[in-house]
Parts: sequence; C-alpha cells; structure tokens
Amino acid sequence: MAGPAPGRRLRLRPLAALALLLALAPGLPAARAGQAPRPAERGPPVRLFTEEELARYGGEEEDQPIYMAVKGVVFDVTSGKEFYGRGAPYNALTGKDSTRGVAKMSLDPADLTHDTTGLTAEELKSLDDVFTTVYKAKYPIVGYTARRILNEDGSPNLDFKPEDQPHFDIKDEF
Repeated sequence: MAGPAPGRRLRLRPLAALALLLALAPGLPAARAGQAPRPAERGPPVRLFTEEELARYGGEEEDQPIYMAVKGVVFDVTSGKEFYGRGAPYNALTGKDSTRGVAKMSLDPADLTHDTTGLTAEELKSLDDVFTTVYKAKYPIVGYTARRILNEDGSPNLDFKPEDQPHFDIKDEF
C-alpha cells in the first residue's frame, strides 16, 4: 500500500484521528473495558502527624481543615463538616486517631484512641469495613500518624511498609 502522493496531505476522519492520537500518546493512561480511568489529579503530598499536630485539626477553627485518623491514616473530613465540625455529632472523633472508637462505634472518650488491644473479631471486621467503605472511599488521605511509622521511643517501626499504605506511590518519595 502506497502512501499519499508527494504534496498531498493524508486526511483522517475525526474518530480515526482521535483513535490514532490515543494509541500513540505515551503519557495518556489506557482504560480497560468496563473500568473507569483513574483520575489524573493528585492532592498534596501526604505528611507525618504527631498527636499534637493532629489535635490542631479538630474542627474548632472555622478556617482550618478537619482531620481525623483511623488505623494511623489521617483523612481530611472537612467535606463532611456537618458530621465532623464543631458541635456536630462525630466531632469527638476528630483531631486524633480514633481507631478504637470507629471499631466499637463509640464516642466514649475512653475509646477515642489508636489502641485496638482487646477488640473482638467482630469489632475488627467492622473497623476494616468502615475504614474501606467510608473513610478511604469518601475522604482524601493527607498523612499518617507518627505512631504508625515510629515506635514510642522514636525508632523506626520495622513493620511499616510504605508500599502497603493506602494511596502510596513510590514516585512521591523522590
């Protein structure tokens, strides 16, 4: 098959041109049939929060975002201000790692902690379900608690694997 004669331009139909562009564009993600493409937009890089830093984002200040942690993952729950803002029903969960409270579906101040010691299998399953279907599904991850990455003495937590963390991307580390 010969190409166009010299001096003549090759004309493609609009749909064919779009298909060719998509096939040849190296930076565009390919979507598989039945799958929605991943959004290209990324939020700010995640950061490490101490308990004191996280406490600053408890929904008390109108101009501050509202953060809470579950399983050591810090979520920006500002979009749910009606649930997590000042005076809202779940405001007690904000500004801290409330893993135990989420697992037990409890707002008791004694349960608003990262400690999962003594939770039943049913409570741990509930925690995993709510973590995945509510927090990971609805709210952006903005960081991790220092406790998730560091031991009490400040030494590295050797069980922490960044690649196992939600929203981890090795490219963000360099």
